[in-house]
Amino acid sequence: MIARRDFLQAALATSALYGASGFGNWGRLAAQQALTQDDLLGFETTGNVTLMHITDVHAQLKPVYFREPEINIGVGAAKGQVPHITGRDFLKTFGIQSGSSANYALAYPDFEALAKTYGRMGGLDRVATVINSIRADRPDALLLDGGDTWQGSYTALKTNGQDMVNVMNALGVEAMTSHWEFTLGIERVNEIVENELNFPFLGANIFDTEWDERAYQPYKMFERGGVQIAVIGQAFPYMPIANPKWMFPELSFGVRQDNMAEVVQEARDAGAELVVLLSHNGFDVDRKLARNVDGIDIILTGHTHDALPEPLLINKTHLIASGSHGKFLSRLDLDVQNGELKSVKHKLIPIFSDVIAPDPTIKALIDGERAPYEADMAEVIGKTNSLLYRRGNFNGTWDDLICNALISEREADIALSPGFRWGASLLPGQDITREDIFNATSMSYPNAYRTEMTGETLHLILEDVADNLFNPDPYYQQGGDMVRVGGMGYRIDINQPQGKRITEMTVLKTGELVDASKSYVVAGWASVNEGTEGPAIWDVLENHIRSEGTVTVDQNTSVKVVGA
Repeated sequence: MIARRDFLQAALATSALYGASGFGNWGRLAAQQALTQDDLLGFETTGNVTLMHITDVHAQLKPVYFREPEINIGVGAAKGQVPHITGRDFLKTFGIQSGSSANYALAYPDFEALAKTYGRMGGLDRVATVINSIRADRPDALLLDGGDTWQGSYTALKTNGQDMVNVMNALGVEAMTSHWEFTLGIERVNEIVENELNFPFLGANIFDTEWDERAYQPYKMFERGGVQIAVIGQAFPYMPIANPKWMFPELSFGVRQDNMAEVVQEARDAGAELVVLLSHNGFDVDRKLARNVDGIDIILTGHTHDALPEPLLINKTHLIASGSHGKFLSRLDLDVQNGELKSVKHKLIPIFSDVIAPDPTIKALIDGERAPYEADMAEVIGKTNSLLYRRGNFNGTWDDLICNALISEREADIALSPGFRWGASLLPGQDITREDIFNATSMSYPNAYRTEMTGETLHLILEDVADNLFNPDPYYQQGGDMVRVGGMGYRIDINQPQGKRITEMTVLKTGELVDASKSYVVAGWASVNEGTEGPAIWDVLENHIRSEGTVTVDQNTSVKVVGA
């Protein structure tokens, strides 16, 4: 059986007292007193195997604000299913009371007020405290990292991921898989894997194109609680499409469903009594994989940043979604007898940074990693009057701000910003520091290009990205969220086939429809093309924020969505 929501029971402790309106010093102190570290870490140990899962940290060593998406549309078999339920519907589905800490951690309603009440989340020194508590209870608990770990911050960019490698080694991670790791370049990845990582870098679906053989270890066998456990790694399948192939030219990826079935069988033949898939496929891809491949007991899913307070059971496979940016760590207690998974007890542990005490050893390590860069990161560039966030299928205010900067600084008619899911949030009234800018832009191909595109080309780009997001077959959903657009609006019917989803493309400045044969000056960033020229996007954004002083991002109503 699957245990019900331990996290939610603890989180509801504050809701009846303070609701959504509690904020400021009094409300925050009261919430912290009502929600204790013991509440968050309490767990009745069962079974004989414990797994811990964290994923999509995106190099966030310190606590952050991170707003969950308002719009997360499911298509095909996933329409109306978790994780494609947001807001009040999400709260209702999981029995979460409005204004509770669970509301704040898991859904977007009342985010600003609740953020003032409950504070930041995450911080790997707090995660360390949780890990240590679980290991004190179950010493052989297995800690697994779902990838997107070495990218997404100022320090990770400056150290080529070394800061994250050092901290994850110190946490005692025992296996990981990957995605953005490869944007450090194949030579750097292999240097880390071969010389610096204390644990296996798993990727059953990564092949060397020259030799047509696996480039990395497909799985690792562990013995825990008297049980033989196979942990299989599945890297992000669409690396050469979503990220620059020239950074890893001799590798191929893909879902490789048949290959996965073979690896599962190989692990079973080698004596595995429990098969765990450590995946960076994305939730809907893993849901389909669970239906089509027998023999996987647990899928620890990643990439789409979903956080679910309960597992989802597909046939005999349990899907676990552990969120992103260090906001959560999942604990699973499993009872495995005679090669069969008998029961699963699960807790999605929220990392409230004002409630969970930092582990002093990891805190000192993190402070040391950040120290050479602290002054640069802390410099105040401006202030925001608006909530700055990224998540959502169509727009986020961080990318609206980036588009405004591209149009202004690069003298463009139209701006394009990629639909990345990573990037911490800022509350209205906060200073914008250089670190905040890099949290939304840190990557290894940051050049902000300026070019001319015809209306026809713009339409093709939007159609291509829309199909990556709204193709009803999850195996063809190959990217992040929809490309963000500045200076132009459009209508999208998500239920139409590719080529017919995007209509009514309109230049916002003039109100004129985009002419297919006319050329427009377009600025963007994060092109996957090698040799892209232009200033780094963080410099473009910093210059714009400095010139504005205080930024305000107007509500974006330029995209009309139908068929959702």
